[in-house]
Amino acid sequence: MLIKRKSIEAEANYRSGPRASATTAQKSPRKAKFAPITLSELDGVRYLHFGTEWVQGAMRLRKPDWLELEYAQQMMAWMLFVTEPKYIVQLGLGTGALTKFCYRQFPQARITAVDLNPAVIAICESMFKLPANDERLNVVEMDALDFVNDPANEGQIDIMQVDLYDATAKGPVLDTAEFYEACAACLTPNGLLTVNLFGDHPSYAKNLKALRFVFDNVLCLPEVHDGNVVAIAFKSAIKLDFPVLYERAAIIKEISKLPAKSWVDGLKETAKST
Repeated sequence: MLIKRKSIEAEANYRSGPRASATTAQKSPRKAKFAPITLSELDGVRYLHFGTEWVQGAMRLRKPDWLELEYAQQMMAWMLFVTEPKYIVQLGLGTGALTKFCYRQFPQARITAVDLNPAVIAICESMFKLPANDERLNVVEMDALDFVNDPANEGQIDIMQVDLYDATAKGPVLDTAEFYEACAACLTPNGLLTVNLFGDHPSYAKNLKALRFVFDNVLCLPEVHDGNVVAIAFKSAIKLDFPVLYERAAIIKEISKLPAKSWVDGLKETAKST
């Protein structure tokens, strides 16, 4: 039975995680501690859980490639600024919703999804219609921290989508300035990062501080799903041109059905309050 519908994945699923001391982390390697995976269905939507009532992702059975959750739609707000990405990376697979959507929507792009839990990858393939790896799609079982620290990825990625949570639903697993610096190093000069944050938890302020330390611009969309806040981080500074953004939003709506005008409305509201 689905008790909570918050589409987040939260805090640290490591015995030695981002909140551990540097000394402890050096002495003991990061060890994954996975919660059991469970599923639920309601009104034609299948949900993924990590052994709790918290929702890790969703898929409408009749529209398996659609982004069912509003926060997942907002994670695509980078489309307002980048029209033809060549390389998109997803950190944290969830139900594979963002990975599938990018794979279908951007046939010119390579897509890599990174998840540490092999059971998540298996359940996405068997229950959430994740396509098999091919020349464009690469789903890898790997620690996201290792991925962003790999020198081979430096300066290669146009878009990075970060949704790294576990069963406890308190805040992102990786949330330090060092982590976001590694993410930024992987981006191309005009690259963007979107990240799913938990707005009504102390982790929110910590993540925003770290993002703003690293990136030239950080914008936040309005809160959805009783806590989710999507932040957009720009490696290079930008100036918002709202008439142009509304024009772009109309195109996005036409080609993808995503409610892009609401993203621009949200950015405009945020700009007024800052």
